[in-house]
Amino acid sequence: MFLFDLFHSFLPLHNPIGFGASDFIEFAIAAAFITLIFFWSRIVAAAHALAQRPRLAMAVLAILPIGMRLALLPHYPVPTPSGSDDFSYLLLGDTLRHFRLANAVHPMHKFFESIFVLQEPSYSSIFPLGQGFVLTLGWAGVLLTGGAFCALVYWMLSSWTKPIWALLGGMLAVAEFGPLCVWMNDYWGGYLSACAGCLVFGSLPREGKRYNVLLGLGIAIQWLTRPFECVLLLIPVSFWLWKSRRFPRVALIPIVLALGLSSVQNYAVTKSWTNMPYMASRYQYGVPASFTFQTNPIPHRDMTPEQKLDYDAQTAVHDSSGSYWQRLVSRLTFYRFFLLVPLFLAPFALLRNKRFAFVLGTLLVLALGTNFYPYFYPHYIAVGACLFVWIGVAGISSMNRDLARSLVQLCAVHGILWFGLHLAGPANQRLALMRFENWDFINFGDPEGRVAINRQLEKLPGSKLVFVRYGAGHGFHEWIHNDADIDQSKVIWVADLGEETNRELLKYYGGRTTLLVEPDAKPPRLTPYR
Repeated sequence: MFLFDLFHSFLPLHNPIGFGASDFIEFAIAAAFITLIFFWSRIVAAAHALAQRPRLAMAVLAILPIGMRLALLPHYPVPTPSGSDDFSYLLLGDTLRHFRLANAVHPMHKFFESIFVLQEPSYSSIFPLGQGFVLTLGWAGVLLTGGAFCALVYWMLSSWTKPIWALLGGMLAVAEFGPLCVWMNDYWGGYLSACAGCLVFGSLPREGKRYNVLLGLGIAIQWLTRPFECVLLLIPVSFWLWKSRRFPRVALIPIVLALGLSSVQNYAVTKSWTNMPYMASRYQYGVPASFTFQTNPIPHRDMTPEQKLDYDAQTAVHDSSGSYWQRLVSRLTFYRFFLLVPLFLAPFALLRNKRFAFVLGTLLVLALGTNFYPYFYPHYIAVGACLFVWIGVAGISSMNRDLARSLVQLCAVHGILWFGLHLAGPANQRLALMRFENWDFINFGDPEGRVAINRQLEKLPGSKLVFVRYGAGHGFHEWIHNDADIDQSKVIWVADLGEETNRELLKYYGGRTTLLVEPDAKPPRLTPYR
């Protein structure tokens, strides 16, 4: 970083040696390669020693991504929730933290309408329980599941390959899914489903009652996290069990418990044992969007302009998503998320690997199944993340020694380079260089003005009632979000429904400091409500 500090500009004509940002990156890569090669024999020896101690290896892999992300806190603080998905999942976590599966309908619920949150017949998130359990610990839960995933990658791969290659897989998981991954820097989820995949695919090759229970536990976690993708997961799992003539009845215990818990949540939220919360949301608000082979849902409830905007957008995506094959091809770009670029060479070394067909078939089932939904994000198929890591590891292990070493070193340089830039680089350097990053995502600055508004609210004494008044050109930026116990919250966010209607709420919350936030002002503005 001293070299970067020595020059005050990343423009070639404004520093003494004519370096641009890409030149600095190439120089850093070369320096990292030289350093890595110099210490390579020691690194390999330490890796072999660590790989032979499974518990220690898992502990190191669990702690490493957490420690790396915490080291970035001076530049990148705890992520600020910023979207409807974030707020809905956090509401679910807060509800579970109160030992409830749903909250009572609030008498002033018309002021609390927001996307992906039910107001009736209960005040609840529309999402399954899995990520909510993680968020009972807030962002700490995200960190812990991120560390657990990297450790479980090693555990899963230990049943598929040699310990040293399993350790390499764990390190690749840290580089690809660690501190610079979107899963660690928002609240949408991804890690828990990925952990479920590790439990499932790590248990399949292993024999014994304990592993059968872990197999069932992985399927149960996936059901509680992403039910539709869990159904897809059962297809390759059933094939493996049928092929191996194995029928693990004990695996049904956690699966049945998960189905029962899901039914209890359904009843608590929707007052029906079989009606899932997101189905109730689809009936009331028309979102989430239906499968592409279904018609668009018709809302059965009056919606706010913001909810109507979301419904119109999801309807448009549903109607314009193209043919099945067009969607499938367009989503190929998302699979870059799961592999470092050097590992794209790995599949070509696996054409004779007997397990490659099963792995490829599993990922194909996930891709073909999720293609019936008009939207797609990488965490939809997070349950297959460990299989992508296996592809990289197995491909490297099938290559000749020199080529394998070169690819491993290149992956190591990639991780060291970008983490090092984020860790030590001043703000102007990070801004200049981050445009060369690909799929890394980490919260930087305050682009929506939420951090500044939250800091202003923290400085004000007492409890606050904040009216949210959107501008005419408001987009997809939800600001109305509340805790599970609304009336006991220090800050309550409510919709500005007009002076006459607002009086009803002011009377209900007499004694609170009343404020007005205008998110669409440049920058967002917080003023006393008059």
